[in-house]
Amino acid sequence: MQPREICAGLWRWSTAHPEWQAGAARESPADWPREVGCTLYETPDAAVFIDPLIPAGNERFWRWSDRHSAARAVHVLSTIRFHRRSRDELVARYGASTSRAKRRLPRGVQSIALRGAGETLFWLPEPRTLVAGDRLIGTGGGLALCPESWLRYLPGHLTVAALRELLLPLLELPVERVLVSHGEPVLSGGHEALARALHRPQTPTA
Repeated sequence: MQPREICAGLWRWSTAHPEWQAGAARESPADWPREVGCTLYETPDAAVFIDPLIPAGNERFWRWSDRHSAARAVHVLSTIRFHRRSRDELVARYGASTSRAKRRLPRGVQSIALRGAGETLFWLPEPRTLVAGDRLIGTGGGLALCPESWLRYLPGHLTVAALRELLLPLLELPVERVLVSHGEPVLSGGHEALARALHRPQTPTA
């Protein structure tokens, strides 16, 4: 899980999720890769962790994290409630803020709430990077919307078609990169990948 610097101040790492299940049915709620992606974004004033997952006892990671968090306010942001993962450990170590309220976010980080979809995405204007949770997934160089089954726990019976409508305003952003939790990130041509995902016909799952 060695963190990789995507561009200046923007880091990503992936690590095995302890609740991953082998052999999940295709496009079922449990159908996601064992490795999940996590983000650290450094601003002049803050270290911003998004959906972090830190394996127990990984002292090498903590030494790296301490260096990048030194002399900065630390924020831990979650795109969805299932991704709170190592939030409490970072709060205990750094006294981190966990608020997603716009007035509490550090400069250089913007939240985009998907009303009714149970997710908040984060837009990082300077590196032109969108950080997503479950509603966008990586497909090995591209993006796709999550399976319909991933939406069934939400009130209101949100469909993939309705989710697409909620995501369409993202095309107004000059997206270069999309960092996802599930699947491989898109590190260039993010706007084109997003446009393809949002206009691709989706086959409803049973």
